[in-house]
Amino acid sequence: MTAPLHDTSAESPAPVSVADVPAKAIEGRSPGRIAWMRLKRDKVALTGGVVVIFLILVAVFAPQIVSLLGHPPNEFHEDLIDPDLGTPLGSFGGMSSDFLLGVEPTNGRDVFSRIVYGARISLVVAFLSAFVSVTIGSLLGALAGFIGGWVDGVISRLMDLLLAFPQLLFTIALVSVVPNSLWGFSGSGVRMGVLIVVIGFFGWPYIGRIVRGQTISLREREYVEAARSLGAGRGYILIKELLPNLVAPILVYSTLLIPTNILTEAALSFLGAGVKPPTASWGKMLSDAIPIYQDDPAYMVVPGITIFITVLAFNLFGDGLRDALDPKGS
Repeated sequence: MTAPLHDTSAESPAPVSVADVPAKAIEGRSPGRIAWMRLKRDKVALTGGVVVIFLILVAVFAPQIVSLLGHPPNEFHEDLIDPDLGTPLGSFGGMSSDFLLGVEPTNGRDVFSRIVYGARISLVVAFLSAFVSVTIGSLLGALAGFIGGWVDGVISRLMDLLLAFPQLLFTIALVSVVPNSLWGFSGSGVRMGVLIVVIGFFGWPYIGRIVRGQTISLREREYVEAARSLGAGRGYILIKELLPNLVAPILVYSTLLIPTNILTEAALSFLGAGVKPPTASWGKMLSDAIPIYQDDPAYMVVPGITIFITVLAFNLFGDGLRDALDPKGS
């Protein structure tokens, strides 16, 4: 019996067991990371977010920007105004390399500088009034939804009352009787404080209703029942169990509330109930442009486009954030 020419058993590959294959690590993703991944895919929302960040930086560094690219916001340049018509010399409202967005009619103030400083007023009022609304609305809405009963009834009727109240008329009436000096503030500081308090106070019922509805849907969840079975009190459940799960809707509505507050501040300034002159305000610039818009349309277009872009950017970012934080989104 002859031996084989070659040993086939030496050439056959050794069997590989499943245990020898390195297992791929399973990486967990937090809800925040999942939301960020969704938000990154929404280019429109990211564009709105970039514009929002840019506007905030403009408002924060307004003095430095104006010193580099403009002139003091209350400095007159009457030599750039036509003495007969009272309109800026040159085309497009007197736009030039020295005055990027032209000059104001009659007095020749730099429109670019006043737009930049006006961003401070609009954003400060919008953000602080949104903070007031979110704070009051979140607390009262969560209490109404969690406790229920007569507490829910009282808070719900209060929200209905405030939603039916004429906010603009009340603000105009209140501003007309507020003194020039109050609580250590004077002039435009008093007006800004009144706007923040009034807009914030009348804005909380909107977010209060949202938080109340979310709280009602969450208070019967398994983790809340488990906390109750372990002896947790109402305060602990409300603060530790419910409020963390309400962060997403509160954050989304805050981003959508800010552009509404910007429009409200502009409308009040347009009607004369905003900050006092000569403080720059986008709404006041629109009001001043009405008598002369036929002779100098650029003076109306510039603040109008600024308000439009600002509100649109916040709305686009808020819509994208809502879609990113929605757990049922695709």
